[in-house]
Amino acid sequence: MPRTARIDIPGLTYHVIARGVNRRDLFLDDEDRRKFLGRLSDLLAETKTQCFAWALMSNHFHLLLRPQKPGLAHLMRRLLTAYAIYFNRRHDRSGHLFQNRYQSIVCDEDAYLYELVRYIHLNPLRAGVLKALNELDEYPWCGHAVLMGKRTLAGQAVNEVLGLFANNGAQGRSRYRSFIADGLELDGLEKITGSNSAGQGEPFSDPHVLGDEGFGEMLQVLHQREQRAKK
Repeated sequence: MPRTARIDIPGLTYHVIARGVNRRDLFLDDEDRRKFLGRLSDLLAETKTQCFAWALMSNHFHLLLRPQKPGLAHLMRRLLTAYAIYFNRRHDRSGHLFQNRYQSIVCDEDAYLYELVRYIHLNPLRAGVLKALNELDEYPWCGHAVLMGKRTLAGQAVNEVLGLFANNGAQGRSRYRSFIADGLELDGLEKITGSNSAGQGEPFSDPHVLGDEGFGEMLQVLHQREQRAKK
């Protein structure tokens, strides 16, 4: 099967990471961040893509997306191209802004959705950008504040995420925040890789897949079906 980073099947969930070329900053001020989020929000609505989590760091960003047709590549190409053009014009620079292609990891939603939401939303705290969880509750450059009802981002799947924790919105928000707080005692991404989830088998042997062998085999079948449909 071709590199799984190239798999682009509507309805799957992807952890997407993009970094600045030579580790350069992607966002120099809040205006840059607002521009990026505005473009992301527009594309989420236009492509009917669900965004479960996101975080803007200085030289990279994280997104947790479930794209529909026409797929992840279409959304990311338009997002990165539009932002790079804007950034270069505004800051009087030329050349590539992003380091190679974005990284995309296909995720077994049933096993890892909770943990990926938590991992992504704790990035500003773990990186030392913020010092306490109550600061993260209000932080405008991470999807956690949107889930807490302190900020808004059109297109973010707020109800879907809070619904993972309770049927009632207020109760879901309370349980979600407790879940995030519990994650401060964990070691980050290491806790959601491998076969650590209950009921999971051996992890699929591909760094671009987060799931067990059964999930990886399912991806192979879906990929082959997509390839046949394109012929």
